[in-house]
Amino acid sequence: MRITVPGKTLLSTIALGLALSACATGGSGPELEPARFVSMQEGPGEEYVIGPLDKLTIHVWRNDELGAEVQVRPDGRITTPLVSDMPAVGKTPTMLAEDIRLQLSQYIEEPIVTVIVNEFAGTFSQQIRIVGATAEPASIPYRANMTLLDAMIAVGGLSEYAAGNRSTLIRFDRQSGEQREYTVRLADLLRRGDSDANVMLMPGDVIIIPESMF
Repeated sequence: MRITVPGKTLLSTIALGLALSACATGGSGPELEPARFVSMQEGPGEEYVIGPLDKLTIHVWRNDELGAEVQVRPDGRITTPLVSDMPAVGKTPTMLAEDIRLQLSQYIEEPIVTVIVNEFAGTFSQQIRIVGATAEPASIPYRANMTLLDAMIAVGGLSEYAAGNRSTLIRFDRQSGEQREYTVRLADLLRRGDSDANVMLMPGDVIIIPESMF
């Protein structure tokens, strides 16, 4: 006995199946390539850019009295001996050391300056921001080779009512100048231990975690 299904009914059945599949597997955006839990080849990240409230050590070779341990002020500037209100935010430690060197060269001959970042917060463009249904929504400094798992551990994981597999990662593509959205499967990663759900993060990534509707 042959059973025939009208075309519209068949299409409706397929559409319903796809909708249910999407609800089960997560969001509708593309997914990123899986990352290793432990990278086999740790490489350096982009050179660090100094942000507000970073703590720095300024060392001037053979002129210890001109060095200092300072915290970058909220206005993005620092003050050290003979150097007043020097802009620091947005510069790498090498760039800041060169600017201080030029300032000090008015007073001493050929100063050699080193800048070390002791405690860092990073600029907003370097922070990873995690908002929504998480234990502690927060902005955390990006570090080289950081993964989604690292970021979620830092904020204490998902809340009880999080719809982890419907989470979204928002990333600014510097090459195209466009903002892109990707689906991330946080429930699979944190509650099921699915290593394929772990992805590499980039400076400035924003992770949005919705709450479950039921």
